[in-house]
Amino acid sequence: MNKLIKYFIFSFAFVLVGLLVGFKIKGNFSGTSVISIDKSLKKLEHALIFIEENYVKETKHEKLVDDAIKGILEGLDPHSFYIPASEMKQMQEQMEGGFDGIGIQFNIVDDTLYVETPLPGGPSEKLGIMAGDRIVKVNGENIAGIGITNADVYRYLKGPKGTKVTVAIFRRGHKGLLEFTITRDRIPINSVPYAYMIAPETGYIQATRFSSTTYDEFKTHLEQLKQQGMQNLILDLRGNPGGYMTMAYKMADEFLSSGKLIVSTKGRIPQSRQQYKATSALNAFEKGALIVLIDYGSASASEIVAGAVQDHDRGLIVGVRSFGKGLVQIQEEFEDGSAIRIVISEYFTPSGRCIQKPYNKSTQEYEQEILHRFETGEIFDESKMQHDFPDSLKFKTASGRIVYGGGGIYPDVFAANDTTGGSKYLTELRMNDMFRQFAFHYVDDRPELIEQYPTPEAFVKNFQLKQSLVQDFIDFAAEKEVPFKPKDYERSKEIIERSIKAYIGRRLHNDDAFYPTIHELDNVLQKAIELIPKAKELEATGHFTEVVKKE
Repeated sequence: MNKLIKYFIFSFAFVLVGLLVGFKIKGNFSGTSVISIDKSLKKLEHALIFIEENYVKETKHEKLVDDAIKGILEGLDPHSFYIPASEMKQMQEQMEGGFDGIGIQFNIVDDTLYVETPLPGGPSEKLGIMAGDRIVKVNGENIAGIGITNADVYRYLKGPKGTKVTVAIFRRGHKGLLEFTITRDRIPINSVPYAYMIAPETGYIQATRFSSTTYDEFKTHLEQLKQQGMQNLILDLRGNPGGYMTMAYKMADEFLSSGKLIVSTKGRIPQSRQQYKATSALNAFEKGALIVLIDYGSASASEIVAGAVQDHDRGLIVGVRSFGKGLVQIQEEFEDGSAIRIVISEYFTPSGRCIQKPYNKSTQEYEQEILHRFETGEIFDESKMQHDFPDSLKFKTASGRIVYGGGGIYPDVFAANDTTGGSKYLTELRMNDMFRQFAFHYVDDRPELIEQYPTPEAFVKNFQLKQSLVQDFIDFAAEKEVPFKPKDYERSKEIIERSIKAYIGRRLHNDDAFYPTIHELDNVLQKAIELIPKAKELEATGHFTEVVKKE
């Protein structure tokens, strides 16, 4: 359980990339910092040798050493940990924002690998590979109908930049198989996957992590939205577990005028004590209504951005209390490709808050703290949040508003996800991937749809969900062993029908049709749009009129 929580709560998007708010450096050891071989280290060496020579079963020296390092780090804090060499490559791909491959988003439907979309500018798109293509052979080897897994796909298609792979593709409407020889290239992993004008004069940008490319991606989207007439911005950091501190303070710098403190760090060694202030060079959105969305999955670098915006009264923070990670880490790599990350300092928001939640209890209690929020109802009910803070955890923003430290960023306006439309039937549909699979077949059987809805805007505005289509979906799910539950359907009807449309839109026009459709169900985002006048008021006066709750 400990490892599961550590590598999922403290990770990027379900790939083993630990929460990292820190300097992108490798530790450098001076002569004075090298630990001499003293009695304690000899004791450890003695123990390893004794175990290796005498334990009842044969042991592996490498595993004993790895386990010893893990034990040492687990005794420090919940955010210092060991990364095995087997996991480092995938973590680095996520942090560096790219990998080598053929450049497709793929899915497996009915035991067949199909191209969901070729990535723009990637090697597959350049060769003419299209959304909906089925890859049935790789280098002459059949991969259809053999029980292929995601891991198999990576093994077949990923490889060093410049190497080649030949794929045979079945494309509806063409006789025989089409063969393409693809030269692998560097493929970006976008950390700012989507941005668009969600309302007149209001832009929306989503950031899912803070990798080495995040700031550049964010700045590109920001400038594009400004060219489309954006005057207000909603920045979505929900579920963003953090990343490089440099990316966080550069993003925050775009919102704050020169000289304003963004974040400070304090630790034991001199290089861990730093201050980061806004500069005049980064000023793309210093004026305009700003709302930042957070939730219990917003951690670390996300909290740096939210904390700086809140403390300077620059924008409204909307959502539920964030994760509460205020620790900075550095990484040291070993010759075998493994690494350790250790906490080097704490960080503080401009008002002086340390938002790190307590970890003086057991590791298990710390790791289950988010679960505790669900159990107490805090995630859904503002009244369940802590309100009786000691004076030591009360701080003031630039205009004198009270904000709190000691366990995450508390939102200016509480907004929780609406769960009233949930049901067992909806859960089963999602868990069995019914929406995506149905959309794949529906669009695949109707090539005329792209002519009827040639743009994402045309689809979002004009595509109507007929009852016959909904019935086709219900029948499709039943054939896939997700039986229809009438009462559950009525409870989840709006979500189910909106999801059917959204996934059909994604199949036709990727995320440009998906997000504008599915966001209609996002009550937190819709509330943020309604709060734009409050954000304008805050920007102008440093305060905003409290939102009256609807009964």
